[in-house]
Amino acid sequence: MAPRSFTIQGLLDKMLSPDQDFRFMALNDLTTEVTNDRNIFQNDEATEVKVLKQVLALIEDKISEVKNQAVKCLGQLIKVIQVKHLPLVVDKLVEFSAGKEEELRDIAGLALKTVVTEIPSEGTLPETACSKLIPQLLKQLQNTSTPPETIIETLNTLSVLVTRFPQLSIKASNDPVSVFVPLLDHNRPAVRKRTIITLAQFLPLVSSDRFNALIKTNVLPSLTSSTKVERQQTIVQLVGGMARYSSQSLAPALPDVVPGILTAVKRDDSDLREGCLQALEAIVMRCPTEVAPYLPQITAVAADLVKYDPNYTVDDDDEEDEKMDDDDEEDDDDEVAEDYSDDEDTSYKVRRSSTKLLAAIIGTRPEMLSTLLSKVSPVLISRFGDREESVRLEVWSAFSLLVKQTGVYGGSGAQMEVENSPYATLKSQIPSVAKALLKQLQPKSSTAVLQGGFSLLQTLLQVIPGSLADYSDPVFSISATVLSSSSTTSTAALHVTVLSLLVSFFSTHPVSSYQSSLPKITPKLQQAASQRHPRVTTEALRAFSALLVASKPVTTDEWAGPLYNEVVARLKNNETDVEVRQKAEDVIADLWVNAPGVIKTKGGAEWEALMKAGRAEGAVQTIGKVAGSDVEMDESWTSTCMEWSMGQLKKPGKAGKSSVFGCLEVLLKKYPSGVPKEIPNELVPQLQAFLSLNDLALLTHGLMTLTILLTLAPAETFPLVESSVLPSTYQLAFSPLVSGACLDALTDFFCALVTADYEIATHVVPGLKFALEKSGGPDASPTNVAKCIAAVVRGSPDVAAGTIAEFAKAIKPGAKSKEVHVVLSLLALGEIGKTIDMEQQSTVFDNALTFFSADTEAVRSAAAFAAGNITVGNIHYFFPLLLNQVQTKSDQRIVAVQAMKEAVANCPRGQLSNVAGSLWGPLFEMADSSEDTTRQATAACLGQLTTANPPQYLPELQSRLSDSSPLVRATVVAAIRYTFADNSQTYDNLLGPLVIQVLELVKDNDLTVRRISLTTINAAARNKPQLIRDQTATLMPLLYGETKFKPELVRIVEMGPWKHKVDDGLEARKTTYETLYTILDTCVDKIDIHEFMEYVRLGLKDDANEIKVLCHMMLVRLAQVSPTAVSLRLDDMAPDLAIGMKSHNVEKNTVKQDIERTVELQRSTLRATAALSKVSTSGQSPEFDKLVDSVSKAGSPWAGEFRELL
Repeated sequence: MAPRSFTIQGLLDKMLSPDQDFRFMALNDLTTEVTNDRNIFQNDEATEVKVLKQVLALIEDKISEVKNQAVKCLGQLIKVIQVKHLPLVVDKLVEFSAGKEEELRDIAGLALKTVVTEIPSEGTLPETACSKLIPQLLKQLQNTSTPPETIIETLNTLSVLVTRFPQLSIKASNDPVSVFVPLLDHNRPAVRKRTIITLAQFLPLVSSDRFNALIKTNVLPSLTSSTKVERQQTIVQLVGGMARYSSQSLAPALPDVVPGILTAVKRDDSDLREGCLQALEAIVMRCPTEVAPYLPQITAVAADLVKYDPNYTVDDDDEEDEKMDDDDEEDDDDEVAEDYSDDEDTSYKVRRSSTKLLAAIIGTRPEMLSTLLSKVSPVLISRFGDREESVRLEVWSAFSLLVKQTGVYGGSGAQMEVENSPYATLKSQIPSVAKALLKQLQPKSSTAVLQGGFSLLQTLLQVIPGSLADYSDPVFSISATVLSSSSTTSTAALHVTVLSLLVSFFSTHPVSSYQSSLPKITPKLQQAASQRHPRVTTEALRAFSALLVASKPVTTDEWAGPLYNEVVARLKNNETDVEVRQKAEDVIADLWVNAPGVIKTKGGAEWEALMKAGRAEGAVQTIGKVAGSDVEMDESWTSTCMEWSMGQLKKPGKAGKSSVFGCLEVLLKKYPSGVPKEIPNELVPQLQAFLSLNDLALLTHGLMTLTILLTLAPAETFPLVESSVLPSTYQLAFSPLVSGACLDALTDFFCALVTADYEIATHVVPGLKFALEKSGGPDASPTNVAKCIAAVVRGSPDVAAGTIAEFAKAIKPGAKSKEVHVVLSLLALGEIGKTIDMEQQSTVFDNALTFFSADTEAVRSAAAFAAGNITVGNIHYFFPLLLNQVQTKSDQRIVAVQAMKEAVANCPRGQLSNVAGSLWGPLFEMADSSEDTTRQATAACLGQLTTANPPQYLPELQSRLSDSSPLVRATVVAAIRYTFADNSQTYDNLLGPLVIQVLELVKDNDLTVRRISLTTINAAARNKPQLIRDQTATLMPLLYGETKFKPELVRIVEMGPWKHKVDDGLEARKTTYETLYTILDTCVDKIDIHEFMEYVRLGLKDDANEIKVLCHMMLVRLAQVSPTAVSLRLDDMAPDLAIGMKSHNVEKNTVKQDIERTVELQRSTLRATAALSKVSTSGQSPEFDKLVDSVSKAGSPWAGEFRELL
């Protein structure tokens, strides 16, 4: 006998033992064996059957522990048994569940649920299980003698099956609705409740005819006023289940269903009212479009019933005042008001459900914000003191959501302060909010109440900064009371919330509004800062930092002194928590910046603690912050810090080096009497190590530091730079990797170098030129070298004439210069010509024009650059010459227009307006050019000219929008885009009418016109959202229409033996989604979130990865601005997100770029999934929960990255 078979036989023998412990341990060992080895039976069918029968037999064991262990063992066995043995398990368990013994029925029901939960989702086992089990379970439900407890367990099992295997479940069922419906009239409420859930889970799978028949036959007749309350309550709960699971099927019936529920909610029965309100909440959440006509009625009902409290007779208007009097006079009366309770009183459930319904409306209907603030907000405020704590917390939560929605959708800038705007309305309610809320925050209040109250105050300050200026005393009083207790595991979260509120309070209010109350709170803050709990300490130190900044200059040692002692002690202690240490470092910096008079008397122990015991990175940041402030520090401090920072620069590795450089840069400028001579001698050699292309960020910092040294200590620095640094910078100049901030730092370095010693300029220019020639590589960048040469001329103007003459030689007629010399000369002359008038060297301009017809694109582009920028240096002299070139040289027009684009783009607006008139006509003659490059340059010129004189030229552009030529229309729309990109608002009144016409062009027959129109709208939405806010009703349908994939725009391109699909509509779709993203960012309060989200969901299905990535970005933003609405659509988006996480299938033709694009899409999907998971409620979206589990579970390649994103 094989060892494994021997082991199993031994366990079977023990299962037959009369000793219960032997039986239990045998089952436990078998469970372990099966879990560890999925091939335990090795196709030994006889042993498998024997084990199954024995485990099933132990389900009937007399000992509960043995039975429960048998159930667990069965859950593991079901994963490894053969499919043909499944009926053995199913039949036996169903037989047990139908037996007469109650305990056996219960354990059998648990076993069935365990089995269906553990069935592997792969293979044929699920189909066999469903086909075998579901008919028997349905038959059991039809048996009138089945006990209620068995019915409930059977329904639970069916729920698991239909959730895990929906299609297989409905396939195995024969009209399950007809089986469930009779159970809705069962005399046991628990059976009815469970039936509603299971029926609702099956309904998405039945036909529309069957669903409608259920509505017509069972739902609508039960919503009439003559129906018994108990029956109506059941049906209303069923409607809520339908809304949650089958919202699309229920939506067409809402015109009949909603009025019935609104009628039923008026009946005087608390349980029925609660059910009606819950059903309405589900409908509001799941059927946002169809429920819209009924929202005013639903809101009114909810606002009315949130006050429903028949057992408490104080009038609403007087309730708050009476409670306040009670608080002031007698605690006993307050207890009567707040703690009044009656075991039979269930009215609080109605109030709680009403509040949740209002919260659903608030969270999903931003378009109703003004109405909600004016009608619902006062009602919620009046219920801040509800006598039932759970209701009170729901009211505060709903109001907090209303405040957050105001922050998102209440407008921005000047719109916020407009009378009757949402923001202004909420601001006017602050006194009543603060009065009602602070009265509830008493020392005897529960932790949950205090947590909720302080969180609401925090939300108020985030949306309306400075709104609690008149309530500093009560806020500080209750805060001090809460912070008086020591922090424990149970109170730490509350203390952190209170301290976070104080951070916001100090940061958003003038210190004069709370100066008199500070003695109440600062001792408690000090107490919190000395707590052992790291989160509490960190937040207390944050509060002190905010107080220091707000109170600048702090002159009292009353609280600043003890604070200093505490943070120094924390810094000296090597066991201090990393986060606490970081905040202690911040406090040291804030003390020096905001309380220098106090801290200068302390002896400087903080610097020793920072530099020796603290984090190097934290010390660097602290020193940099102090050095960068206006606080006067003596030279010895600067020198000490400088020496220490240079020591940090010597340490190996790149981590933290950027911060060290930033610190060095401010320290160098801090010396009151100039940089000491020894600093350049020590620092310059260190900087040489960073002057390489290995790390462009550190290269940038190295060059900036050298520039500062050359500026502040030229005599000492220049010789060192000339001898050891300058040669390496020549090699940097021609690298194409040097760009952006790094290139700016390099040009600044050359400018500072020649400023430090003018004589070096005559050597630097040839050095740069020679380095480029020597490089010989095709990737060398003459553009960068030209910029560096221009920087040398800028720093040493005396060499300008000689430099111009030198580079002019290479472009003289007859000169036999290499192409690289010609390109560099043209680019250098263009860079110099931007700032120097070259009228005296006008032949340079003429010679540049001759290269407009050069053979290579590089030379032609350089010639256009040179001519255009030389024109900028003296536009009155050179502009007519360039214009003549545009008008007369048709064979060189493309290059001439590029040159004109350079001139127009770089010319000061005042000078541009003087020449615009002569250029306008010729440009329009080229607007219908068949060359894309010419049209693009023409559009850029027209746009720039228009910004120079909008009243004159905008009407002319507007008149050309209806031109018969699609090329002209495209050019004009592109020109208008430049006007939208201009941040000036001086001519917005002229741009307004243009928006409407541009919108019309989104429907243009020409694809190019449509695409450029979308790009123009995107520019308007980004830079001038005020122009399109009122046009969103027209704009959004147009944009939604452009998101659709259009097969007629797909063409097949043959590339040798291969055929390649080209989607000509992709660019337009991509531009559309970019525009949608912009509108979501700038006009979120003007769009229908639910409709918007549907098109984002559809975008996830697009074949183009670029569009999927844009949709992921929008989902991240939507999760922030509309979390409630997004959380309801997670399951709809989960399948497409799951597809986005799939790896690329590697085939023979797969290239590296394909894999990289797939990984990029996976990372984008992961970011969206992480953002969405933050608004997901566990159990509400099972498909999305599966996705999150798949990317976050141990073993997933994305688990670590996913955790970092949370």
